[in-house]
Amino acid sequence: MNDVPRQVYQVMIEAPIQAVWDALTKKDEVLPFFFGSVLRTPGLKPGAPIRMRTPDNKYTGVVGEVKEFDPPHRFSHTFRFTNFDDAPCKVIYELKETPRGTEFTLITEGVPPNTKTEKQMAQGGPFITKTLKDLVERGRPSFGTRMILLIIRLTTPLTPKRCLSKNWP
Repeated sequence: MNDVPRQVYQVMIEAPIQAVWDALTKKDEVLPFFFGSVLRTPGLKPGAPIRMRTPDNKYTGVVGEVKEFDPPHRFSHTFRFTNFDDAPCKVIYELKETPRGTEFTLITEGVPPNTKTEKQMAQGGPFITKTLKDLVERGRPSFGTRMILLIIRLTTPLTPKRCLSKNWP
């Protein structure tokens, strides 16, 4: 039995599994469901580093390493916010084809309890699932999400210097 703390966020997306997978694993493009970050990696394969960076590459918000990559069903990686000193955790994305579309599940494991990471992940899980659903089904995030993304973009210059990408190669 697995006694690692887990948080599970799930949504039904009315789209083929491949469409959801393709949206989830896009590299080098702005990903609204990842708070407007861009996934940077030399390749989505176990052992490869991943970085979630601002579109201009100036700041890195998340670092990790790919643990599993099984298209189009499962993708997992370690996860650490660069602006916190918290230990890394693991994020798992599972996709299951159903008659109604794709069941998308986001699982976080080993999130350090009582940390800033825990608080951010608790807010991020619902945002990611809802925004991915909107993006795949409607072609764009909701108006409210677009306003959040605008605020994130406008406040990027306030990002701590420790998050500069030169510090997270």
